[in-house]
Amino acid sequence: MLGPLNHVAIAVPDLAAATDRYAQLGAKVSPPQDLPEHGVTIVFVELPNTKIELLHPLGAASPIAGFLEKNPAGGIHHLCFEVADIGAAAETVRATGARILGDGTPKIGAHGKPVLFAHPKDFHGALVEFEES
Repeated sequence: MLGPLNHVAIAVPDLAAATDRYAQLGAKVSPPQDLPEHGVTIVFVELPNTKIELLHPLGAASPIAGFLEKNPAGGIHHLCFEVADIGAAAETVRATGARILGDGTPKIGAHGKPVLFAHPKDFHGALVEFEES
């Protein structure tokens, strides 16, 4: 079921500083993109084998704001894996006994594709995102 690692997401308290750091290392970085439905502003750092998604809160109700309250310096927020079929992936995840967050309905993610998140307690403390490829 699991395809390639699509990205590692890092919550950051200062999006401009984080973007500059990766750009100074020679990485190609995207312009910031607001995703109001997810409560985040994101920047993608493109690497030869994967991407890093820099996450910054968009609005007071952002889940990233809560993450940064607990982790003021920022930190790894989630891993995203590509899957061929998001519906089949959800069934497989549930069949293992893991929980899908929210109402279980895929949302459109940053790449314009359906995504689901699995509960971190069911993945050894790691929040896992599945994105249809």
